[in-house]
Amino acid sequence: MLTPLVVAPMAGGPTTTDLVIAAAKAGATGFLAAGYKTPAAVEAELRAVAGEPHGLNIFVPMPAPADPAPLDAYRRLLQAEADRYEVDLPPLRLTDDDHFAAKVELAVAYRVPLVSFTFGVPDRVVVQALRDAGSSVLITVTSAGEARAALAARPQALIAQAGTAGGHAATTHPDGYRGAGTALEVLAAVRAVADVPVVAAGGTATAADVHALLDAGATAVQCGTVFLLAEEAGTRAPQRAAMLSGDYRETVVTRVFTGQPARALRNRFTDTYGDRAPIGYPAIHHLTAPIRAAAAARGDASALNLWAGTGFADARPAPAADIIGGLINA
Repeated sequence: MLTPLVVAPMAGGPTTTDLVIAAAKAGATGFLAAGYKTPAAVEAELRAVAGEPHGLNIFVPMPAPADPAPLDAYRRLLQAEADRYEVDLPPLRLTDDDHFAAKVELAVAYRVPLVSFTFGVPDRVVVQALRDAGSSVLITVTSAGEARAALAARPQALIAQAGTAGGHAATTHPDGYRGAGTALEVLAAVRAVADVPVVAAGGTATAADVHALLDAGATAVQCGTVFLLAEEAGTRAPQRAAMLSGDYRETVVTRVFTGQPARALRNRFTDTYGDRAPIGYPAIHHLTAPIRAAAAARGDASALNLWAGTGFADARPAPAADIIGGLINA
């Protein structure tokens, strides 16, 4: 039941139930973002969107780092930021499954129409349980190799995420990930090995982007960054201000905020720590959380994870329905 346009799940605040409902009413498909939320919060959101077409995105847990020494070194490096923002750095938290099992159980219980996964491939048993409940399962991949691994779990579709996408890369090989590859390129690579429908994502912020990908064989096109300024989005005020200021002119792929490659607006934090952050999601996510929270409270975008794809300059404040209309109908 995918529509040609999908409003991407954007964890950390931007995705709201209002945005998902507005997307459905405008003829698109919105995905709730289960990441970083408690099961109770996810359940409340599922209840709020009941009766509307919707999806739910769930993070696949990552294994704990084999060597915590680089994380310890990065923690010491960040003490200067903790002092700047007058916060305490937490102890390293090497494991966190983000309530994976409980969120899958909720998706099964609520028979969520569409369930997508990122950061890895869920066990085939998990995929089958969702399919038995009536859900269509999608797995996010960034390459042909990742697509082959995902297909072994028997999802009904794949999401081909290009390096131009904003926020976290779904890659399972963060050590070699550089954010290369356009949506057209990654779509072609994934379609070449996939026998299921493929959704294209990454840098898609205009009607021309959407129609080019549909013409190239995408079942649907997933857009996220262009909705960050939507009236229904929960995007933080400092990020809204940064995107509208004209002061931020490029994006970078960085591990500085979470330990997983992610595309963000270039700022002081990415410049300062860009070549020093080790791989280590979600440990670094938890480590930098107090710094980011304090910066947000001060309205200081220089230390915020300003997630954005390469099409960020096309984002405009507007109701979600108007944004969707501009992407589909132009």
